[in-house]
Amino acid sequence: MFEILVYLYETYYRPDTCPDSIALAKKLSAVGFDDEEIIAALDWLRGLADTTNNLSTVVQDVALSTPSLFESSGFRVYTDEEQSLLGAESIGYLHYLQGNQMLDSQQREIVIERAIAVDEAPLSLSKFKVIVLMILWSQGRESDIMMFDELLLADDETGTRLLH
Repeated sequence: MFEILVYLYETYYRPDTCPDSIALAKKLSAVGFDDEEIIAALDWLRGLADTTNNLSTVVQDVALSTPSLFESSGFRVYTDEEQSLLGAESIGYLHYLQGNQMLDSQQREIVIERAIAVDEAPLSLSKFKVIVLMILWSQGRESDIMMFDELLLADDETGTRLLH
């Protein structure tokens, strides 16, 4: 699934240039991706769209009733389940991204939800970085070159490149 996500990022620089699910599935199959992986990736992307839409609606509703809630300087406490599924390395990286204003609190929650949806524990840092990149990509946010390098070019654990 993660190879497909990276392929989508490389091939469709902006999410609005990505074809609909049926056409995309055909293209991915023609390129040589396995049908199971294609289904998993498309389901994950559909879940991303649903999560983003649902969270945006909740945030708008809460912001209208309590605008000061989003000016909080509080911190996020991770449940035991989140800690075991994400792993300390991914949580630390998430904290780094938010601390450097690469992610806001809403994006952080989307990242956490989509990482947990992968159902792999603990999630490797390289896969976690792909998830972060896909959330930013899906929101049309162009990452600067340093962020792109940090998210995709090398996995510190293996030194392997995720890009094709």
